[in-house]
Amino acid sequence: MASKQPAMSPSDLPVAEVLDRATGARRAEVDELLELHREVTGEPPVIWAGRILGFGEYEYRYESGHSGRAPLLAFAPGPSKHTIYLANDFSERWPDLMEALGPHRASKACLYLTRLTGVDRGVLRALLERSLEDTRQSFL
Repeated sequence: MASKQPAMSPSDLPVAEVLDRATGARRAEVDELLELHREVTGEPPVIWAGRILGFGEYEYRYESGHSGRAPLLAFAPGPSKHTIYLANDFSERWPDLMEALGPHRASKACLYLTRLTGVDRGVLRALLERSLEDTRQSFL
């Protein structure tokens, strides 16, 4: 019997299929986030877990033995918010950027933006750049 594919893995799902789930003003924001992630990583988007636009890839292995693959940077467009995946504990590590970002919510490794209105694009780019550099230093 074939082994089950991990939930967090790249797929051959067309990028346009995920992009087209966003409509109206939210679609324009998704296009902007897509271009920003492309510029920062220099990588094309690939769909992970059926809904996440991932850019680049790395393998990780923790001391616990848990291992896997993940995109270097990623975001998921959603019906009510954009989820941007960043380095663990980013909001605690980079409070200067978080204060200047604009309206947002954050968890351990996710930045949630309801809309891009009011979000400082330079600060958002800096968060992506720091997260990418942190991931490269930690795992590559």
